[in-house]
Amino acid sequence: MSRITHRWGKKIVQHWAIALSLLGLTTACGNPNLPTGSGELNSRYNDEQPSLSGDGRFLSFVSNRNGISQILIYDLERQRFVEVTGLNKNGALAQSPSLSRTGRYIVYLVNEAGRPQIALYDRAIQRSQILSQNYRSWVRNPQISPDGRYIVFESARRGQWDIEVLDRGPRVELDVRDGTPVRNFQ
Repeated sequence: MSRITHRWGKKIVQHWAIALSLLGLTTACGNPNLPTGSGELNSRYNDEQPSLSGDGRFLSFVSNRNGISQILIYDLERQRFVEVTGLNKNGALAQSPSLSRTGRYIVYLVNEAGRPQIALYDRAIQRSQILSQNYRSWVRNPQISPDGRYIVFESARRGQWDIEVLDRGPRVELDVRDGTPVRNFQ
């Protein structure tokens, strides 16, 4: 092989290496909370456990579109995925999402250390909190009320599956449409 051919081949390899590096950076800088690939609901991915917001605008579900199981939110009106920063954490398995009236609150199960916990995500402040941290029993199937105040779920506290209601309290900021009067009967 001549020196010219060797140099030419080396330059091609360098250009490909740079191009692949840039492609990797572009992919790595993308939003990990929005799915890569198809932006449509029906795709080749495994999508399950759907939940519809009370106003019918948002759909939450568990999907493996990014190669990991995570909760996604889809805006049915705009036909696109919604960014949910801080909802899906690395290494945590999230499942059973439930949406409040306008989709502000999302209650779901998260399993970080081998035990499911009930978590609440507030889209307004983009933060999650564990609601069942001091709860010693197994829990499953959480559902949130349309206004976001109450959460019902199944627990095994008495050695069988029972239904429990968690009241977030009268001071919680309710999920209501702008301009809707809030009636507090307490």
